[in-house]
Amino acid sequence: MTYSDPTAQPDPWQALHKLLAAMDAEIEQVYVERGIKGVRPRFAYPLIRLAHTGPLTIRELAESLDRSHSAISQTIAAMRKEDLVTSEPGPDARTRRIDLTERGRSLVPFLEAEWRATHATVAELDAEIPYALTSVVEEVRRALEHRSMRQRILHHLVEPQG
Repeated sequence: MTYSDPTAQPDPWQALHKLLAAMDAEIEQVYVERGIKGVRPRFAYPLIRLAHTGPLTIRELAESLDRSHSAISQTIAAMRKEDLVTSEPGPDARTRRIDLTERGRSLVPFLEAEWRATHATVAELDAEIPYALTSVVEEVRRALEHRSMRQRILHHLVEPQG
């Protein structure tokens, strides 16, 4: 039996993914305009945190940023390629300690200023739109706390027979 292609329907997440990608691209453009090459907006959070905490293992950094180990590990690998961080053996054979390079450390004051400016921009956007995005995100989080995404999907899931 052939079913219709469900991906022919518009992706409900596409607009959000495109919006986030466009916003990140604009932040990255601010970096490029300041002569900062090879730095992605996702690097700012770990670089700033490392500047304030000193060297951390990938696990410690992931926990402090409330990110997955995998995501931070990938970000660290990208940041190492751009000479922003070093990765040295940690206290045991399974861990790596991450620290800022001189280049990474030199960018932190600007990244902190950009972080604050971005937060001010989000607050400005929230004030301009009828439903503050930060409030909507919180409402979605609360709704999913009440009934998880998994539970909701299972409620609608109709599995193929046979």
